[in-house]
Amino acid sequence: MKIIVNMCLTLMFLVFIILPSHSAFDKKGLLVLFTFEGAKGDTVPDMSDGKHDGILKMNAKITTTAKYGKSALEITDQNASMEVASFKELEEYQDNTFLFWLYFTAGSNGAWSQIVVKLSPGNDRAPGIWINPGGTGIHYRYNPGNMGFGRIGPNGEGGDFELKTWYHIAGVKKGAQLTFYCNAEQKGQTAVPAAHQQGTGSLIVGKSPSYRAATFIIDDLVVFNRALTADEVKQVMNGALSTGAAVKAEGKLASTWGDIKAH
Repeated sequence: MKIIVNMCLTLMFLVFIILPSHSAFDKKGLLVLFTFEGAKGDTVPDMSDGKHDGILKMNAKITTTAKYGKSALEITDQNASMEVASFKELEEYQDNTFLFWLYFTAGSNGAWSQIVVKLSPGNDRAPGIWINPGGTGIHYRYNPGNMGFGRIGPNGEGGDFELKTWYHIAGVKKGAQLTFYCNAEQKGQTAVPAAHQQGTGSLIVGKSPSYRAATFIIDDLVVFNRALTADEVKQVMNGALSTGAAVKAEGKLASTWGDIKAH
């Protein structure tokens, strides 16, 4: 009897230390969440409460090369994209946070190549996120003024990302400042317009109206209409919003319980 009680107490303890990071996260301001699980045809479900689904276009495809879960979005064709139709909250934000896992499958192609963009009338920098023509460093910009990072990488401005390596990217705009995180570590801060151009316009991954797509895989794309803290960025990176991460946590719990039973 004592052994059974101890086993139950151990299981309860494991539940509390493994699961809280997924249940306690503040989802205030969450606009879209794409884990790329459960796609049906060309439709990719938005896992936030808004249900603003993405539509795959021009050979954009779901791949099993994923950071979390079983699926991610692969952009190989330079014309491939996933588009999310405009909606009220997407058209109004100023402070915001974009977060995603990124895995480059090819390097520079010599052109400005789109990763993610939020469009507004006559503008593709709300924000616009590209790779620089000279490498895989990220060009992260807002209008007016085309302000932001020029070519930021995992070690700061002027760097590049390695191919076939997963990186967690987060851009946090708060007022007139943009902070860039890689793997939840701050890599740079720069000035941006406090009031950037906004309005009706799609959210696009991959090819935009003016630029070809970069060549990459993206997983767990999340957009907030508020500036997340450094701790919140780290929580998201660790899977606080990812159903795939939750599944992994459950698997870890089951494995640990099996170890306990074995003893």
